[in-house]
Amino acid sequence: MLTSIPGIPPWLSDIAAVALVILGALIFHKVAMYVAVRAARRTSTVVDDLMLECLSAPIRWLLVALSVSALEPALNLSEGMQIVWRRVLGIVMPALLGWLAVRLLGAMHRIVQAQADISVEDNLRARRRRTRSAILNRVAVLVVVGITFCLMLMSIPSIRSIGVTLIASAGLAALAIGAAAQPTLKNLIAGLQMAFTEPIRLDDVVIMDGEWGRIEDIRLTYVVVRIWDDRRLVVPVSKFLEESFQNWTRETSQLMGSVFWQLDPATDIARLREKLGEIIRANPRWDRRFFNLQVTEARVDSIEVRALMTARDASVAFDLRCDVREAMLDFMRTEMPEAFTRNRADLVIQSTGAEVVSSAG
Repeated sequence: MLTSIPGIPPWLSDIAAVALVILGALIFHKVAMYVAVRAARRTSTVVDDLMLECLSAPIRWLLVALSVSALEPALNLSEGMQIVWRRVLGIVMPALLGWLAVRLLGAMHRIVQAQADISVEDNLRARRRRTRSAILNRVAVLVVVGITFCLMLMSIPSIRSIGVTLIASAGLAALAIGAAAQPTLKNLIAGLQMAFTEPIRLDDVVIMDGEWGRIEDIRLTYVVVRIWDDRRLVVPVSKFLEESFQNWTRETSQLMGSVFWQLDPATDIARLREKLGEIIRANPRWDRRFFNLQVTEARVDSIEVRALMTARDASVAFDLRCDVREAMLDFMRTEMPEAFTRNRADLVIQSTGAEVVSSAG
């Protein structure tokens, strides 16, 4: 028990003692963090900086709670106030520990993101690490929050006493909840499965429901696809496991693009092929791997000509295709106008010269 100062009520001395302990804990935390930050700045890695940034706030208040908890035997508290004090600490301490665990998980996730650079060309491994870290981090946070909530409830005797009844009815409750939340549980399980099977990763280029876009975010129950025109397509996770879709960056970001033209059958293909080579070699978007030009279809009045070219990723391949299409059209318009399709007619002149019959070909 704290010795009361003459003339000051015991409750006021208790408040003063608690205030001094809190102030001391805050000062100690401030000094310790200052020293830790100074030490972290001398290292070349970002791991310690991210850890200190994420854990500073929960450690501060956890230190305050521990200091106040240690002071409790020395306070002038009645039996009723001691019960209230312990009940409050029984709720606050698990909450602070849960907050610390969540921030620790967040720090680890940010460290993975910092070390997995997806701005480089060959970013398959980095995207894989980021995707797996994002999904597992959300699962771990969900588990920590659930455990924290249970620990907070267990500190209340009235709830702890009915634990046996809750456990006995847990089976029926689980069946009822499972039946009511079947779509959510289905997507939740699919999200866990996606973390290890990896049909998609962050920043993958996909075609889903006829839309071209990139995987922007992967949640436990849904995936956000950023469409090329900045729209967002929100897709349930289970859809990526149950339905077919195109993933253009599954193994590598390198891609082959194609351009088609409908041209006249009399077109000089060798000349076009030579011009295509000049255009592609001069374009910085080409990755120097492959290109060609072939006639892929022949019809009565036209032929289909296809050009193939490679680029380092889907976005660059799209721009390269546009560049080649525009340059080849400009060349054909100015240098080879005969390459464009034309309508032909066969004229048959009768011997009398009185009748002319025209038949479209």
